[in-house]
Amino acid sequence: MLGNFTYCNPTKIHFGPDALDSLGGELAKYGKNVLLVYGGGSIKKNGIYDSIIKILENSGKNVTELGGVMPNPTSDKLIEGVKVARENKIDFILAVGGGSVCDYSKAVSVSVNCNEDPWEKYFIRFEEPTCDIVPVGCVLTMVGTGSEMNGGSVITNHHQKLKIGHVFGEEVFPKFAVLNPEFTFSVPQYQMVSGIYDIMSHILEQYFSGEDDNTSDYIMEGMLRSLIHSADAAVKNPRDYEARSNIMWTATWALNTFVAMGKTTDWEVHMLGQAVAAHTDATHGMTLAAVSMPYYRLIMPYGLKKFARYAKAVWDVRPEGKSDGQIAAEGLDRMEAWMKSIGLVMNITELGANESMLDGIVKSTLIMEGGYKVLTRDDVRAILKASL
Repeated sequence: MLGNFTYCNPTKIHFGPDALDSLGGELAKYGKNVLLVYGGGSIKKNGIYDSIIKILENSGKNVTELGGVMPNPTSDKLIEGVKVARENKIDFILAVGGGSVCDYSKAVSVSVNCNEDPWEKYFIRFEEPTCDIVPVGCVLTMVGTGSEMNGGSVITNHHQKLKIGHVFGEEVFPKFAVLNPEFTFSVPQYQMVSGIYDIMSHILEQYFSGEDDNTSDYIMEGMLRSLIHSADAAVKNPRDYEARSNIMWTATWALNTFVAMGKTTDWEVHMLGQAVAAHTDATHGMTLAAVSMPYYRLIMPYGLKKFARYAKAVWDVRPEGKSDGQIAAEGLDRMEAWMKSIGLVMNITELGANESMLDGIVKSTLIMEGGYKVLTRDDVRAILKASL
């Protein structure tokens, strides 16, 4: 049975090859001083930077640039961004990049006018903003996180060996997001595949919770089938517009809060992956891939009915003459084979982890309660050991 919920998503989406044409109109709604946030500089190589600078200039904006946002944005970088925004009296933040840039920009937006330590307030105590929030808009160049249409922000604190996400309320959602699938064509294949698995993991984190015959489950099964089909096509031809556009749109809907309605949601794979990343600084989607199979095989008996449904609905496992356990196991086997076929990393050793790190990673793993089994610390260690 669906429980009570309130659904709202205030982010406006501009999608398609001409989506950037809408940026000037959106910028006209906000103040004069704009903070342009981006990552390692790839947007300067592919021409996106020049196009956006021209639109900003034509819109009469005073532009302050903040580049160098890393794939796992840090608390130190957050402090830098807050300082730059305060010094330049920033009215609006324009994030141009992937999920890390969007995440980081939202963290800056809630911290510019905050009189407390933002790491402690937002990522340790998980409090909501009590200060004025600087609005954010996104131009997406890599897909996976869904950060362009949600209130999520993930920050890494290297000093404390923690990588933590805070899901803020709708007031922190980007005001708009520009989604041109062609902007993702230049993303390296490793990053593209990592983003694809991040999308899949977002869907599975919400799917593998509850036993109700929930409308969201049917939607997620369709999204997963679409993602698998489009991923196969994109791996063969990264410039396949239809495939890349479907992946981009699926990524947005996978984590814009819509399919979470009526679900408890799990998120333990993300906690495991983020703990690995806190110690290795490895690529997010790859950390999720590396821990997923040991985790799902461990919890499968506790949600057997749902895992069997997943095997049949998503991986076309034929049920005749098989028990639910056999059906579910075959589904996970097919999932694992597909993950390997598209080039995902399947162990944390390849990501820089080793057995001597396990104690620290176990300690860094947050325990969630929305899935089919609440893990013990021994469970966490067993999963990580199986992931080596």
